Parts: sequence; C-alpha cells; structure tokens
Amino acid sequence: MTVAAGPTGPGSEWPALLDVQGLLESGWRPTPFNRFVLKIHSRCNLACDYCYMYEMADQGWRRQPRRMSRTVLDHTARRIAEHARANQLSEVSVILHGGEPLLAGPDHIRYAVNTIRAAAGPDISVRFHVQTNGVRLDSIFLALFDELNISVGVSLDGDEEAHDRHRRWANGRGSHAAVTAGLRKLTDPAYRHLFSGLLSTIDLRNDPVSCYEALLKFEPPSIDFLLPHGNWDTPPPGRVPGDPATPYADWLIEVFEHWYRAPVRKTRIRLFSEIFRLLLGRPSSSEAVGLSPVAVAVVETNGAIEQVDTLKSAYHGATGTPLHVARDSFDSALLLPQIAARQIGRRALAAQCRSCPLQRVCGGGHYTHRYRSGTGFANPSVYCPDLFRLITHIQGAVAKDMATLIRPSS
Repeated sequence: MTVAAGPTGPGSEWPALLDVQGLLESGWRPTPFNRFVLKIHSRCNLACDYCYMYEMADQGWRRQPRRMSRTVLDHTARRIAEHARANQLSEVSVILHGGEPLLAGPDHIRYAVNTIRAAAGPDISVRFHVQTNGVRLDSIFLALFDELNISVGVSLDGDEEAHDRHRRWANGRGSHAAVTAGLRKLTDPAYRHLFSGLLSTIDLRNDPVSCYEALLKFEPPSIDFLLPHGNWDTPPPGRVPGDPATPYADWLIEVFEHWYRAPVRKTRIRLFSEIFRLLLGRPSSSEAVGLSPVAVAVVETNGAIEQVDTLKSAYHGATGTPLHVARDSFDSALLLPQIAARQIGRRALAAQCRSCPLQRVCGGGHYTHRYRSGTGFANPSVYCPDLFRLITHIQGAVAKDMATLIRPSS
C-alpha cells in the first residue's frame, strides 16, 4: 500500500482514495477507539488568536449547537458502550472538550458522566478527563470533578506576558490572572489529586527556560508543549517551509537540557518522554511522534462522528465524516479511509519519510502538520527539520549517558 495523491481538491487528496478493502485483504485490522472526545460545548469564553477551532481554516463551529443535547449524549453513551463490548475493551477514556467544556455547566457535565458510566455498566471502566482554559474553575466545578473522579488539564502558556500574548478575552484583556486563580484552586491539597497537567503552546518569542519555570510553579505532574498548528499551505510562525533552520527544535532543546540535566526531575514533559520511549523501541501514546495507531474518535455537539479536531487547521471540512451517533456505530468509522490512514503506520508516510532513518521515532510528525493542498496529508511534517534535530539531540544525550553507565571502571 503506497501513498499516492489524487488530482486536486480534498475529495481526491490523500487519504480520500485509500483502498481500505485492500488493506483488510492484506491482513490489516483496525485498532478500536479507546479515547472519545466529546465536544459538549461548541463555544469558548476566550478568544485565543491561535485557536484551531475558531481562528483557522474550518469555521464549522458557527453552525454547531452551542451545547450537546441530552439526546445526543444518550446516543453517544450507547455507542461508546457498544463499541467497547464489541471490541472487548475493559477500559476507555472520555475527554470532555469544547470550545470550553465548563460552559456546559455542572448539571450537564454530571448528566454526561453518569449517562456514559450507566451505559458502560460494571464491566467497562470509563476514565473521564476535562481539558479547560481554567478561567471557570471554582469550588462548584472542583467538588463535582472530585465526586465524579474527573481529572483536569489546564491550558497555560507561561508567565503573564507569554500567556496574555495570545490567550485573551474577546475584549483583548489577558486571561492569565483568571487562569492562575483557577489553578491555585485546583492545586489546593483538597483537589490536587485531580490535576493531570498543563498544556502549553510554544511561542518562539518566549524565553524557553523562563516559560518552563513559570509552568513549574504549579508543580504539574505533566507538561505538554505543543507545536503551533500549521501546514505547508499555512505555515506556523517562524517556520518557513523547506528552510533547514530549526527554530522550534532550538527552543525545545533549551527546555530539554534544563529538564534533563536537573538533579531532580520535577515533572514529565510528554514530548520528550514519548521520544525516549520510541528510541527504546516502545510504542508511542501521542499523535505528535511515532507510528502507533491513532485510536481517537470525536463527537461534535450535533452528534456527528469526526476525526481528531486539530485537523480543522488544515481546510474547511477536514474533520468531517458522514456518520452520526444516532444511526452509526463507531466500528463503522474505523473503516473510513481518513480514519484508517491514521492507523496504518509506515504505509501512510510520504516517500521522503519512509527513507528517513528516524521514521519509526518521528513517524512523519503530527498528521495535522503534513497537509499541503494537492497532495493532502501525503507529505512530511512542515516541522521536519525541527523534529529531526530534536530527536537526534535527545538520542545523542541518552546514548552518551548510557555509554557512561556501562563503561568499565578503570
């Protein structure tokens, strides 16, 4: 199975013409979904200027209901349980997302969680997570999350200057004060056990070490540094397509050295940990690197079953499928070309990536960052030079330390 581009337009670009039947006949089998992202509210109370949901190519949010109805939640709960039982999954994860999921309100969140757990029954464990901008975190929500055992991730881009450069209210005022107030409540001893970590989008104008240290003040169990979403048609800030410069790798390497050389490891940095795993021959659990099958399904507020939402940064309709939870199973989504393409590993890579010595670790980079009109997602990541430099730097650091450990003493 090779990657080939069609004529032009999203309907004929890779992977629209992927032969799924041929894959099945060759012995490939899809990996069942084990993570379900529920867009329980389609609007946000912030106006972050880099948001892939509201500021980039796909403006479909404008036609979505503001809140996922109880009817859609009922259908979704039944479909998740049906999928887990059909594929003998004993555990699945549900991420409450948006927009800003807390805008759905405590009662609606309680209904969602209880309905899904009731449908799953005692034989399927459902782990819940909410990803929030943090500005509405208060004692009411935190008590609810504690009661329902919902872990909480918060978006924070660094100190006040770094965060408020992008993550602002609609009137232009920065949100840092409100987010950190919410974080202080979350990290209070009564609720700290709910805290899953921080998500931080990289801005090259921010000092990397200062940014990292600002995040560390909240003692997060994990930090996920995100490359800004962009592609070959709409490159991210500071990334010139085809240019060998590596500004994002340079930024991340400064953080890596500060984190890796520290006498005490104060947190897990997801991207670095995933690269470690891959260098040691382990599979990845992240979309950012590696060739592991992506087993995530998204349910929009109107009940549409969609692909991973970051694809909205590529072109209008990039996440869409013809499926809906009221009439279609999640199993049927697994056989769509655009879903299968995220699960076939090396066979989905561009020729340049298949000849690269780092292909198993890099995995072509984040799928979203590969898009180019005309060839679709059959391209290397627009961050290719950065990924190569970052991975080889980490590989060199680990190899040097391992050599020191096994060197015979004189």
